[in-house]
Amino acid sequence: MTSPLFVGRVRESAALGDAYRAARDGSPSAVLLGGEAGVGKTRLVGEFGARARADGARVLVGGCLELGTEGLPFAPFTAALRGLVRDIGVDGVRDLLPRGAGAELGRLLPDFGEAGADTFTGEARARLFELVLTLLERLAAAAPVVLVVEDAHWADTSTRDLLTFLVRNLGAGAALLVVTTYRTDELHRTHPLRPLLNELERVERVRRVEVARLGRDEVAELVRGILGAAGTAGVAAEIFARSDGNPLFAEALLGSRDDPELPESLRDLLLGAVHRLPEETQEILRVAAGGGARIEHELLAAVAGVDERTLTRGLRPAVASNTLVVDGDGYAFRHALIREAVHDDLLPGERTRLHVRYAEVLEARPALMPDRQRMIMLAHHWHAAHDAGSALAAAWRAAGETRKAAAYAESLRMASRVLDLWDRVPDAADRIGVPHAKVIEKAVTLAHLAGETDIGIRLATAALAEARDDPAHLGPMRTARLYERRGLMAMRLGRDEAIGDLREAARLAPADPPSETRARVLATLAYQTHALPGMRDEAHAAAEEALSVARAVGDVPVEIHLDLWFAWDELFRDGDIEEFLARVERAAGRAEEARAFEPLLRALTNRSDILEMCGRSAEAADVAALGVAKADEYGLGRTTGTFLAFNTAEPLISLGRWDEALAVIDRALAQDPPALIRGSLNFLTGGIAVDRGDLDAAEREARAARRRIPHGAARRAQDLFPVCRLDALIALGRGRPADALEALGPVLADRGLPDESRYALPGLVVAATACADLGDPGPLAALRARAAGIRVYGPVQEAHRLTFLAEAARAEGVLDGNAWEAAVKAWDALDRPFPLAFALTRAAEASAGHDRDGTAARLRRAAAIAGDLGAVPLREHVDLLARRARVDLGGAPASPGLGLTPREAEVLRLVAEGRSNRDIAEALFISAKTASVHVSNILGKLGVSTRTEAAATAHRLRLFD
Repeated sequence: MTSPLFVGRVRESAALGDAYRAARDGSPSAVLLGGEAGVGKTRLVGEFGARARADGARVLVGGCLELGTEGLPFAPFTAALRGLVRDIGVDGVRDLLPRGAGAELGRLLPDFGEAGADTFTGEARARLFELVLTLLERLAAAAPVVLVVEDAHWADTSTRDLLTFLVRNLGAGAALLVVTTYRTDELHRTHPLRPLLNELERVERVRRVEVARLGRDEVAELVRGILGAAGTAGVAAEIFARSDGNPLFAEALLGSRDDPELPESLRDLLLGAVHRLPEETQEILRVAAGGGARIEHELLAAVAGVDERTLTRGLRPAVASNTLVVDGDGYAFRHALIREAVHDDLLPGERTRLHVRYAEVLEARPALMPDRQRMIMLAHHWHAAHDAGSALAAAWRAAGETRKAAAYAESLRMASRVLDLWDRVPDAADRIGVPHAKVIEKAVTLAHLAGETDIGIRLATAALAEARDDPAHLGPMRTARLYERRGLMAMRLGRDEAIGDLREAARLAPADPPSETRARVLATLAYQTHALPGMRDEAHAAAEEALSVARAVGDVPVEIHLDLWFAWDELFRDGDIEEFLARVERAAGRAEEARAFEPLLRALTNRSDILEMCGRSAEAADVAALGVAKADEYGLGRTTGTFLAFNTAEPLISLGRWDEALAVIDRALAQDPPALIRGSLNFLTGGIAVDRGDLDAAEREARAARRRIPHGAARRAQDLFPVCRLDALIALGRGRPADALEALGPVLADRGLPDESRYALPGLVVAATACADLGDPGPLAALRARAAGIRVYGPVQEAHRLTFLAEAARAEGVLDGNAWEAAVKAWDALDRPFPLAFALTRAAEASAGHDRDGTAARLRRAAAIAGDLGAVPLREHVDLLARRARVDLGGAPASPGLGLTPREAEVLRLVAEGRSNRDIAEALFISAKTASVHVSNILGKLGVSTRTEAAATAHRLRLFD
């Protein structure tokens, strides 16, 4: 039974209404509508859609389909487009698109013709995404548009990517609202929709709404709406208690309330309602359940094998009881759980015969479904029917169709299905027309494109094992490509063995005659190894040969890649940053012209990296953010996209926009990036945690980064040195300067790494601070020698150098005001607030005895910056200096915790009471030596030299009652 009344949902309806009115007024928005199965999301959206239509809006609805482990690429957008075609026709849709662009929609709906088998799949994907957005925006120019994507918990990767693209690119002024529904109880910890929801929720004008269960009074209203006068308070109370407020449960219970054998599980409740329908209706429902949550009328008729009159007679009770609902030219189960219950109730033999029937009909009548959708459905049905040979052949065809649509993850899933079934099909190679090795090669490429690095390495290893057993099986070219792919993916994981794979690929690819394969493997070797210790000359030689070969064979993308490589190499030879940026801009233009998305993304990566290096952080963040969006369009979000997310977050941190940076990092981590990128994101997060005083969180991030950052042959300064610096900062924060110096050992000893000047100097500043905290200038000679041997590129590195010189002098007992003022000016010019506040604090210390006004101005400015950033330890240090200098900072003081750990706070309380170390040890059940260490740490953090001064500070700040 279904309630004729729409019960409750005041809050949820208001949220949808607000979003719709905002969109209607020119502020496009999105609502993410979640709730458990049966809670009423579909009913809520249906009621809202009716109100929107009454207001003149066009409502487009499409749902994701559940097909076991594989979804159907772009299914909701295909359904929405089908509905639009029914309303305004194919020509009406074409009129809304740029001239000649309609054929691209053939990737979604065959009415628009067959889209070209574009081998440049990344670009094809981007064009399709842009075209869907253009269609919606132009449609919205005439009247508000509401796009509803239902059951996103079943969405395939391509659907999720397109949905993300649309929401993130809602153009200002478009009267467009996107509503997405999903089951919260389906979202297990590793469900791929979870990170997407977190990502979209952070987008401006996106609201996440949770559809809650009905309350007691609302269930009572629902009961009265169904039963009328029979819906007494006692019945309502019973239904509420048993359904726990879930509308679907409640309606099922009401429909079965007279059955003495009422089953307890939801499946039995749902089947109880189904079993009360006529037998011929139940038989049709069983057939429909095998086809998914939605099935076209024509396909249902063909599979059921009955005439039109019999089918209609059987369907009417199902529609009347709301078990099935009419959906365009087909039918959908009112709730997927109903379909699941009916399907699961089939006997094993029935289930097998049903899926065979579906597969036979789809084979015999290809016009029933677009090819890509049909191939995936065939793969599903033959697999469910346990016909390994037919399932293998269908999966291979589906892999090709999904690859053509740039749906890499789905294509990999289909290719993996082929490999899983291979040994069960004796004539597998004959069935699909390619050998096993070719299938693995394709799967390796798909894994690389989809960012499934571990899977790709395993597949490549299996293929290479076959090649070792039979060298003629693959041949040198194909073997070289496999080594190159495996090496590239191993590099993403930071594995030393990646270098051997890349060298082996270069060795195997024949030099004569020149080939694209040799150009590409040499280019990969050059790019992946130029930043590794001792490999610059080898990388340079590989790049020169690769460029020569690429020009000889006309491989423009590789040629552009290598132009970028040589621009980078020359930058660090002559230091001409402007010339480098100009070359990168030209390379990006060539890549756009050639539709070469990989070198285009490389150009954006290089440009953002150098802009950050030379202090133009705002530009760097914008360029990298553009790269993230481009990578998502090309299906490379997990790999290049997350690397560019690092390049976005790093300049945001430099600019003091720490919360924005953390949001970027969270979104990137949610995509499960390769290990090396994840480690880099970890140390960025850890750096913010240290500066905000959360040493425990910083230590967790540092541990995670250390696990993922290579220390062996594949080590790079840009990965290793920041982790060493993070470890040292944590040690300083815990009052262990000797440990800090030890952590920075690689920065001192590992010389000659490319990019060392950019990442070594910040570490040397921390090392100088550790010497000052130790009161031991002994290590400074080595630190100065290391700094003197580093070439400085640009104003940021110069600012680090000036900071190091001033801090090294402080470690020697000299507070050089001029040196610190030079550092202040350098950081001030770069708009980098945290190092500026640090330098201001040191400059204030230097001027405290002779320039009261200057000291006050510096401390007030440093306090304001530290407060805005939430840099608690720095702010506490500024407060302490201000109290010593009797400077009124104005505004609210920082937290009086002074960076003390909970144990140190306990010790300080006892020191303030006048207790000795022995007394403290007895009171806290620790050794006297440990108590002494705590007291020493406290004196250092408070900046005092005696226990009496520490006690006085605690009393003055009223830290304890």
